[in-house]
Amino acid sequence: MFGPQLSAADAVALEDVVVPRYLSQFASLLLDMMLPYDAARVVNLGCWHGYPDALVAEKMPGGKLVGVTSSAAVLEAARAKAAGMPGMQTSYVVHEGALPVPLPEDGFTHAFSLHPTCRRGERQALTSELRRLLVPGGQAMIALPLRGSFAELSDMGRECALKQDLTSLNAALDAASAARPTPETIVQEFEAAGLTDIDVDVQLVSVSFGSGREFLEDPVARLAVMPELVAMIDVEDAVSGTLVRYIHEAVSKYWSEGAFELTVNVGCASGRCP
Repeated sequence: MFGPQLSAADAVALEDVVVPRYLSQFASLLLDMMLPYDAARVVNLGCWHGYPDALVAEKMPGGKLVGVTSSAAVLEAARAKAAGMPGMQTSYVVHEGALPVPLPEDGFTHAFSLHPTCRRGERQALTSELRRLLVPGGQAMIALPLRGSFAELSDMGRECALKQDLTSLNAALDAASAARPTPETIVQEFEAAGLTDIDVDVQLVSVSFGSGREFLEDPVARLAVMPELVAMIDVEDAVSGTLVRYIHEAVSKYWSEGAFELTVNVGCASGRCP
């Protein structure tokens, strides 16, 4: 749920490439919607390499922040980044299992997750966990790709299912498309978790790459886009492997010379704990 296992080298790629080219789009919406609070206590579920914790510290100096990651290898990078933001006390926790995380309920004024890698059906559990961690009046936030994102890659998946007669893959693609949230369905998910005062902000962006091969070799694809896409498609490992190989071959072929534009429907939802 908290993304792929990351290495120390991945932390460098995240900082140098993935954040400025991709994750910053999600963080921008989240930070715009984050409510200011004196002596804030913030939890970042799935904190990547400690992003966007420095930006949260700038917005709410004097608070405390706990980051939760499933990748122990990035802790050093997260702590090094935290050392440069003296305005906020920070700590990081490794949690590789299922929810709940090992943190007390009613302990935080803000709880958020930035671009979580949820399998189909897991997002409601994540929203409920954000709600569990909040004090009354606290704010829960999720920033993630909404329906319509990665349409170019989904088209390649359907082509793969058709050409290789993979009925299970075609059904899984339909289910994944239906499960990817819209502004309306994510409001329903927040309501089901017991949150109120719900708001959703959306921004359609296009991330450009020089070619299909450039996209496939970019850390944006390897660390963020492809893991999220594959997690949403519930198929056996063998079928998933076939799908990934086909997408790589097709994108490399169809965009061998021209630019590859990845469509991302960036969304951020916010709700309050009553």
